[in-house]
Amino acid sequence: MLGSLLIVGFALSLDNLRTAVVLGVGRFSWKRAAQISLTFGFWDGLAPLVGILIGAYLGRKIGSTADYIGAATLAAYGLYLIFEACRTPAPEEGLDYKFALFGLPVPLSVDNIVAGTSLGLLGYSPWLAPPLFGFTTAVVSLAGLQIGRLIGHWLRIRPDLLTGVALLVMGTLVGLGVFG
Repeated sequence: MLGSLLIVGFALSLDNLRTAVVLGVGRFSWKRAAQISLTFGFWDGLAPLVGILIGAYLGRKIGSTADYIGAATLAAYGLYLIFEACRTPAPEEGLDYKFALFGLPVPLSVDNIVAGTSLGLLGYSPWLAPPLFGFTTAVVSLAGLQIGRLIGHWLRIRPDLLTGVALLVMGTLVGLGVFG
């Protein structure tokens, strides 16, 4: 049972991993990376708890639109970063991704509500799956941020512009069903 939950938790954290790699290009501090990872983990832990507690009704209502909500949010944030990069000078140091703390984790966790609903229907405990999913996402997101940071050191391009383009492309591909 724990092994299967770990596999599900890892699979559900892959959208956060993709986003974290893209955000990591911004080369921000370890403290900021930890904040973002913990925030991603918190929401990915809270979402299945909500799903388990609410039940199948909510899962049926948003299940088919969860990927579209996440894709639209990623693409919109990418467009915002591109717009800001074109109209402002390059930042002196790493980017401050306030939206990464407050705007991205929620839509990235919508799929976890559906997963939580399924787990609730299967009788899983709300005390086991949500914390496990949250922890898994936090660890995977931190790894993704560091991978993105390494990529950012190799590429000599404005991090905000690169991140914006990557988020726009990723959001479009997710929306088209290429990723999901």
